[in-house]
Amino acid sequence: MTGKSDPVRAAFHRQYEACEKLGSPFTARLCRLAGQRLHPGGAVADAILGWQGDASALGDSVPLRLCGALHALVMAGKSEALAALYPPHHADISDEDLWGAVAAALKEHEAFILDRLTGPPQTNEVRRVGATLPMFLEVTRQTGLPLVLSEVGASAGLNLHPDHYHVDLGGLSRGPESSKVHLAPKWPGRAAPDVPLEIKGRAGCDLLPIDPGNPADRDRMLSFIWADQADRLSRTRAALDIAAASDVRVEKADAIDWLARRTAEPMEGCAHVIYSTIAWQYIPERARAKGEEIIRAAGARATSNAPLAWARMEIDGKTPGTGLTLILWPSGEEHLVGRADFHGRWIDWHGWPE
Repeated sequence: MTGKSDPVRAAFHRQYEACEKLGSPFTARLCRLAGQRLHPGGAVADAILGWQGDASALGDSVPLRLCGALHALVMAGKSEALAALYPPHHADISDEDLWGAVAAALKEHEAFILDRLTGPPQTNEVRRVGATLPMFLEVTRQTGLPLVLSEVGASAGLNLHPDHYHVDLGGLSRGPESSKVHLAPKWPGRAAPDVPLEIKGRAGCDLLPIDPGNPADRDRMLSFIWADQADRLSRTRAALDIAAASDVRVEKADAIDWLARRTAEPMEGCAHVIYSTIAWQYIPERARAKGEEIIRAAGARATSNAPLAWARMEIDGKTPGTGLTLILWPSGEEHLVGRADFHGRWIDWHGWPE
């Protein structure tokens, strides 16, 4: 790809590589073409190429903002020409034809795309339940208590409902078989804790929460799911239906203020689990430090009848995938309990050391 020294073009190149690895060749192709063929001269191209800020996946995720905007046009039936070249019709389409349709859409739907570029991507990958659930089971095994869940960066709240999905953790199943959401990540690691799951309460926060019962919110979130991953789209729609039927809604709140409120009083008779999945990294550094201070202070107040756990599925600078880290108070013991694919396609469970 030409111009990789340009930070915006470099962001498209890295997203192209990531999408290839994560099983979305069509989105990878879009990112490759945009990185190569976007040139100054149009309002959308100028906004992207002159982006003020970090265009990469660790910042504003500009490539995914553009891909989400294009997918939204197709989903809404606003561009028949683009839809004719999108999955499932994309197999034999040339780069020239695809980019020609994209370039035309950038001009014809300029205002719509510019508006979509102003907001960050939000997906809420439900397969990450395959990574959080074994950590919840480990907390149950350690404490013998029902759980109260508190998710930071909960988006639409899809990962607040692990007990409403049927999940196969390497042969250990949890959740109703009748669920419309079935998860079965590849499981090369140790056996998951074989204990029942009981959730007494659940809550989540997000700066930009998605209402799973709101059609506009649903469509916006679905537009950020890669167009050639039909199974992911159908699974997310089913999870949105489950969340919409629940009385739980994600609270619009700053994560640090919300954590301070959620940890103000111990939850007697329950194990309180604070967790996040690829969300903590997006909190500003100073706020992350304050959040950790709040959680650790709450941990210092934890007791055997009101324990606290901090479960994280977050990028840790190592490979493969992300680290699964679990801290449990009152002991304060901390362990890397596994690694997971970013989208939850595989879980390498290490478990809690005996």
